[in-house]
Parts: sequence; C-alpha cells; structure tokens
Amino acid sequence: FIRMLFPEKLDSDKKGRPTTAGSKIKKQANDLVNTLMKCTPHYIRCIKPNETKKPRDWEESRVKHQVEYLGLKENIRVRRAGFAYRRLFNKFLQRYAILTPETWPSWRGDERQGVQHLLRSVNMEPDQYQMGQSKVFVKNPESLFLLEEMRERKFDSFARVIQKAWRRHIAIRKYEQMREEAASILYNFKERRRNSINRNFVGDYLGMEERPELRQFLAKRERVDFADSITKYDRRFKPIKRDFILTPKYFYLIGREKVKKGPEKGQIKEVLKKKVELQAVSGVSLSTRQDDFFILHENNADNFLESIFKTELISLLCKRFEELTRSKLPLSFKDTLQFRVKKEGWGGGGTRNVTFVRGQGDVAALKAGGKTLTVSIGDGLPRNAKPTRKGAAQGRGGSRHPAPSRGAPPAPRGACRNGGPQISRGDGRAQRDTYKMPQKQTRAPPATALPARNASHPHKARPPSEHNMDFLNVPDQGVAGMQRRRSVSQRPPPARRPKPQPKAECPRCRALYQYVGQDVDELSFNVGDVIDILMEDASGWWKGRMHGKEGLFPGNYVQKI
Repeated sequence: FIRMLFPEKLDSDKKGRPTTAGSKIKKQANDLVNTLMKCTPHYIRCIKPNETKKPRDWEESRVKHQVEYLGLKENIRVRRAGFAYRRLFNKFLQRYAILTPETWPSWRGDERQGVQHLLRSVNMEPDQYQMGQSKVFVKNPESLFLLEEMRERKFDSFARVIQKAWRRHIAIRKYEQMREEAASILYNFKERRRNSINRNFVGDYLGMEERPELRQFLAKRERVDFADSITKYDRRFKPIKRDFILTPKYFYLIGREKVKKGPEKGQIKEVLKKKVELQAVSGVSLSTRQDDFFILHENNADNFLESIFKTELISLLCKRFEELTRSKLPLSFKDTLQFRVKKEGWGGGGTRNVTFVRGQGDVAALKAGGKTLTVSIGDGLPRNAKPTRKGAAQGRGGSRHPAPSRGAPPAPRGACRNGGPQISRGDGRAQRDTYKMPQKQTRAPPATALPARNASHPHKARPPSEHNMDFLNVPDQGVAGMQRRRSVSQRPPPARRPKPQPKAECPRCRALYQYVGQDVDELSFNVGDVIDILMEDASGWWKGRMHGKEGLFPGNYVQKI
C-alpha cells in the first residue's frame, strides 16, 4: 500500500543529466546577460543592504563598503571624463528640430552645421560636446537634460497656443450662435437698432462678483445669466431704476430705499422688490418698433420695463423658460400693449395702455395722459434684418478711431432719468467721421540749447567730390586773415529764441460715476478722476485722455470743470 502512494516516475525519453543548482545558476546568468545586451546600461552592480534579509533594514556602513570596493566611484569618474551621450546627426536633428525655427520642420543644409546651430541656440558650452564624423558626443547628462527640458517647453508653449486659438474659436462661435438665436426670436416681428444688432453679449453688466450687496439676495452659488440696471415704470408711468438679475430659476428686481429706523437711519440700502419664478411668467409683450420697452406678464401683476439690452435679456429668458417648462415662452408683438397694475389700498388695480407711434429720431419720446402712455420713435432697421458674422468690423466703418457699436449707457443708479444730457442712440458715425484726430505737435528745442548757425537757411547736402578742390580756396591774407579767423571763432552766441507760448489747456471734466469700458476703444475711470476732453459728440459719446490713454466715454457720467 505504501509503495502505491509513491509511484516512481521514470522519464524514459529524457537521457540528459538532471537539473542541478549549478546548472540553474548558469542558466539564469545567461538569461540575465541576454536581457542586458538588449538594454542601454552597460553594467549592473548588486548591493546587499543587510544580512538579515528583511525589508527596510539599511546598514549604511555595509553599503558604503560595497560601493567603495565595487569601483563605482572610479567608474563614474571615467564616465564623466568621456562622453555619456552620443547620437547620429540626423537623429539628433530630428528629435530637437523644434527648438529653432531654422531647423523646424526640417533642416535644409549640412547636418553637421544644423547640429551646431541647435547647440549654439541653447547656449551649450563648447567643452560640453564634441563633433565626430557622423555623431555628436555630449559629455554631461545635465546638458542632455537641458535639451530635453527646452524641447518639452516648446511643445507645451505650442500646445497652449493651439488651445488658446481653439477656445477663442469655440467662444466666438458660441456667441455668434447666441446672437443669431436672439435675432431669430425677433425676426420678422420687430425692428432692430442699427448700433445693437451686431453687439456682443456680455451677460453680467453689473459685475456681480464684486457686488456683495446685490449677491446677498441670491442663493449660494447661484449662477447669474444676466444682470443690468433697467428702468421700471409704475402705474403713473413714473420711471424708477431697478437692478434686474436673471438666474436659471428666478428673476430679481432690486431697488434702493432710505432706512427710516435703527442705527443705519438715513442710509440708502438695497431692497429686494420682487423675486419671481420663471415658471410664473406667462408671456412677454413687445412693440414692432425699434424701442427698448417690453412687458413681463405674471399671474398677479405685470412689469413694464425698459432695457437697452432687451434682445439679450429676452433670449436668455426664453431659453431658461424652455429648459424648466419644456415649452416655448409666449411672445406678443403689437403697437398697442396693455399691462396690469397691482391693487394698492382702496384703489383698484386696473390696467394701463401703451401705444407706439411713428416719430422722428432714434430716441423714444414719452407722453403720458391718464391711463395711456404714447411712445413715438423713428423707423429702425427692417424687421427681417439679421446680424452679420463680422458685424463689429462692419459697423465701425473706415474711421481709424470709431465710436463703439452701441448706444451710450444710461446714467448710473441714483441719477435722475433726465438729469444728464439727452443721449442719441442713432448712428452718429457720420458726425464723428467729420472730426480729425489732433496732430501730435513737435516739441520745441530746450531754451538752453544754442541754435545751429545758418539754421534758418538750410542747404542741400553736397555729395563729396572725388577730386581735391583745395586749390580753389582763397589764400589767407597775412595778419588780416588771422584777425578774420579770430573774429569768427570768438563771435558771440546769437540771442536765444523766445520762450514758446503756453499751450491752451483743453477742457476738462470730473467723473461723477465709475465706468468700465466695454470695448477696446473705450476709457475706464473711477469716481473723481479728471479727464481731458478732446472731442464732444451730440450722440453722447465723448473722446478724452487720461493718464496718457485716449478713448471714448459717455458724457452723462462726467461733469465739466
């Protein structure tokens, strides 16, 4: 029974010697050599860190002893004395061609000169490399690391350029699509303004990130789609400034009131006038003219508003409404509009009417009578007008310093509606082009400098003569000639030029409100800044200079001094 448990397995086919410990070591060594021959390293030294055969047991003295007697230090010294890196010219050029524009994408010329050009471009010392017949030899690995690092930096910079161009392309396409979608909402229904049809959409015109007094009414981390200062009309058609904020779920109307009680009595604070869910909006009514009025209809009462960015606002409102309700927001285009007012006290709510008629100019003229408001405004662009792809460039015309492609912004909050100058929203390009840019005056020479002799009668420079013409000069006449030369050399300096008259100071103005430029040719300023007025325009956009920078700014934001 025991013999059956341990049967003897005899391999009759195998006639060689059985595997021994020595043969195993020899086979493993041969496999290791074959593997090393396929790799770059030329040598391997095995260092034994301890005698306990345990991990993380490091005997420093034993390791130092092995490093010293294995000759690793001497090997490194010999390696440094030679050249650690060598590569064929064509392969070297192919790998590092991106470092210089002359070698990218391919070097045209002798490969040896191309390699030398690359090494000179990275400021590598001549003693750090040698040129062979067909290879380049680099002494220190640090020099090779320098080449690799510069190569990676080049790839990184080019990748950033490509990313920036692609993101810019995507952003431009996105905003063009938004502008076309907004225009399609009003297409064939409403006339468009000349200076706003090709305007870029900004969204946040109030700078909500830096306005905590307005941000307090919003939920935490609530995204702002649109924010701007608009005009709201009450039941008596009295204009009131409000801050309109649109988020993905709500729209807010924020006003300002004076505190009547408490420690902050007399101060003006922001007050939340209305917070409405977008699902509660039942529709929007607009006229067919080019005005900026629109009515937001709700369940209880309506809002009669005016905004110069109405197209952007309504397009975003329609988009958010469709996302929430899966249906289109009803839009109505009529020249006779009606809105409901909220019931207050004993007085009934009732309705108010707004009638739009043809007038003159691009500025709406309002005339209230009882429960009806009449708005007269001139004709705008046709109802089938669409924004162009490059509207900003086309709307600027050929002027070198054009006016911005939109109307002047309204006066800031707290200012009377009619307190500033009347702003024309028409195309004032024809008027602005008639002005000429002030020419830069040449600075007069300093008073201490003496003018050059005969400077008032300049002569043309004569070309040098090929022959010596000294024989034509009049010879000196003895003592008389000496006296003449002495008198010429001691001639008193001429009188100085009179000091130039002081330049007439251009008119100045002081900023009443802060303004942040919305375009590259606009001037940004803070409250109290003094601006030199270079040009005044009837459209409301003035041209000025501040801190050496020239640009356009709204005239109703400043006061002349």
